[in-house]
Amino acid sequence: AGDVADVMRASDHMRLVHLDWNEKSKVIRLEIDQNKARLIGVASADLSVVLNSALNGFSITEYRERDKLIEVLARTDDVQRRSLADVADVSIPTANGKWIPISQVATVKYEQEDGLIWRRGRLPTITVQGDVVGRIQAPEVSQQLERLLAPIKAGLPPGYDIETGGAIEESARGQGSVNAVVPIMLITVITLLMIHLQSMQKTILVLLTAPLAIIGVTLFLLVGQVPFGFVAMLGFIALFGMIMRNAIILVDQIEQDIGEGHPPWTAVIDATVRRFRPIMLTAAAAILAMIPLSRSNFWGPMAVAIMGGLLVATVLTLLFLPALYAAWFRVRKPAVTP
Repeated sequence: AGDVADVMRASDHMRLVHLDWNEKSKVIRLEIDQNKARLIGVASADLSVVLNSALNGFSITEYRERDKLIEVLARTDDVQRRSLADVADVSIPTANGKWIPISQVATVKYEQEDGLIWRRGRLPTITVQGDVVGRIQAPEVSQQLERLLAPIKAGLPPGYDIETGGAIEESARGQGSVNAVVPIMLITVITLLMIHLQSMQKTILVLLTAPLAIIGVTLFLLVGQVPFGFVAMLGFIALFGMIMRNAIILVDQIEQDIGEGHPPWTAVIDATVRRFRPIMLTAAAAILAMIPLSRSNFWGPMAVAIMGGLLVATVLTLLFLPALYAAWFRVRKPAVTP
């Protein structure tokens, strides 16, 4: 833990690095000479009971005062109990009924031990933690430290391990909860698309526009130097619905124009032109609404992901979907008659 703390203190992005195990506490430890103890007839358990009773006291009765019960303790006097040097003179009973001082069967030593041992998953754990300096995100700092901690991890003895907590741990925990409902989400989305479009081919067309968000999200996260954490992933998932909504609007408009008797080629072009302004306006409204959140340390990655993904994917959808529709259903430009 000390080596890990030194690595973290050497980072320009960390400050106030500390451990959660503090200074050790002073304790008294007895080394019992088992040969003498057996010869005199004193057991280790009896010795422990006598010491606890003498120093901490033991309950002999309870005294009632009106509606309260006051415990009555029996223990040695204050002088012997408060002086650690007198512990060796505490008398203990032997098997033949006599009393002898503890010093005849045990040696009193003064040592230090950890007064508080933290555990995670029932394993003793030392947590090294600190504050992040600047506008850099905590997951990015953790990833940088992971590479620097590799030599320390390689030299750990069996039974010891270094794990990353903080934002990365919480992100992994949140990722697991999201992954658990992804299958249900996909089934629900596909079912709703099938009910609305009533065509497997058109449903596939709409679903193929969702990956267009990857381009904008990646571009804006790289330009803004924003980490792709759990919050950014939530924004990325939300983009799928926004982008597929635009695709549904375009496909539905094309089908309406064809149903009204327009040639398929003309219907594809006219539907895209007519829906261009409302789609871009709704996308712009959503993007502008994300600007205040983009300055937030917590919600910033999600806002940047939505802004970049929605902007790029909306433009690409207006170009990609009409072309894909024409290619999928073999829509040809009508021949010009002389």
